[in-house]
Amino acid sequence: MKAYRIRSGAGIGTLESFERPSLALAAGQVRIRVRAVSLNFRDLMIADGSYLASSDTPVVPGSDAVGEIVELGAGASRWKLGDRVATSFFPYWHAGAPTAHNTRDPFGAVADGVLAEEIVVYEDSVFAVPAHLDDAQAATLTCAGVTAWNALFVDARVQPGASVLLLGTGGVSIWGLQLAKAAGLRAIITSSSDDKLARAKALGADATINYRATPQWQDEVRRLTDGRGVDAVLEVGGQGTLQRSIDAAAIGGAISIIGGVSGFGGDFNPFSLITGVKRLSGIFVGSRAMAEDLSRFVAVKAIAPVVDRVFAFDQARQAYEHLQSGAHFGKVVIEVAR
Repeated sequence: MKAYRIRSGAGIGTLESFERPSLALAAGQVRIRVRAVSLNFRDLMIADGSYLASSDTPVVPGSDAVGEIVELGAGASRWKLGDRVATSFFPYWHAGAPTAHNTRDPFGAVADGVLAEEIVVYEDSVFAVPAHLDDAQAATLTCAGVTAWNALFVDARVQPGASVLLLGTGGVSIWGLQLAKAAGLRAIITSSSDDKLARAKALGADATINYRATPQWQDEVRRLTDGRGVDAVLEVGGQGTLQRSIDAAAIGGAISIIGGVSGFGGDFNPFSLITGVKRLSGIFVGSRAMAEDLSRFVAVKAIAPVVDRVFAFDQARQAYEHLQSGAHFGKVVIEVAR
């Protein structure tokens, strides 16, 4: 059985394929023949050593897989052979609030991940995916989809008619755009590329801002909202954008910190949170229950996640390089098996 491994901190050049014996099933586990794996910015952070947790030994990377259940361990009863499922980012966070216990060992950082021809996981660490999605699309739900869902509907608790700001056109932001429009929200999105903004407009974005042409884009956000600001911000920029995101939020607005493309650290003015009664929250993907809610919503609304490009299994390093280039719009996926 083929799989990939990478050494944290040594760069994507260390990503290599290797032969791994099939793992035995413990009670309550299932074997999944992996069909597709979606990459995230997190995978680049693990490669360059900037992620919050890493292993001293090479690890099988990746957290987002979709595949077919091909074997059931003793006592496994949630699924049947042939069911198509996706991995939940946190194997032990099934529902409820996050804890140190249930958010331990997410796939692909310290514990082995999913970039392999087959994986063995506990049956309660996967969820069913919508039938209308192909494998590449379904593989994008686990991290980017659930993160956007958590930020908008669990953390910010936005209602139809609310306005949201999405930074950039990466996986989480494009998922956020699609979910926002399906839920009746007004969506504003930023990018440095007019071509990408045009694509976002075609997906339903109500307004677009080129942040290179408009460096003080928070002022443009307020202008577009008649001076009010947005109800929710999906903040992925990090230290280079955080204060502007806070300033772009309305009184009582929520800023969900999802990532830090420009790095973490820097300065921001906490007084702007106090006077604006604004809420700053960290979003660390979400639970399996959130993934199940997202999956049902996607099915009902017939949402088709945006996949930028699909790479073959033997092109995994090229997939990483494409993600690293920042040229993508939406998700980058590796096809493991047809």
